[in-house]
Amino acid sequence: VQLQASGGGLVQPGGSLRLSCVASGVTFRIRVMGWYRQAPGKPRELVATMTSAGSTDYRDSGEGRFTISRDNAKNAVYLQMNSLVPEDTAVYYCYAYTVRNFWGQGTLVTVSS
Repeated sequence: VQLQASGGGLVQPGGSLRLSCVASGVTFRIRVMGWYRQAPGKPRELVATMTSAGSTDYRDSGEGRFTISRDNAKNAVYLQMNSLVPEDTAVYYCYAYTVRNFWGQGTLVTVSS
């Protein structure tokens, strides 16, 4: 499985961004897709994931501000991020799970005035 993420960039505090990720390859085995992030000097952490059946898991700090969605027909996962704060600054990684983990290349989100 290959994952291609896009949509990062610079946004002011309080702003919004929408990340997109498209999977290719052996996509029929994908059970979970989602997003993790890694801020400078910190470990990679969960942002949100969604199973093929639609069950979601969010990191506490993102729930209510972030919304994950999937388009199974397009093998795509999206992350709508609203009310962004500087602490959301990180490299965001697309994630997929079949029988093992797959990671995209990361897209940088910078929240700054």
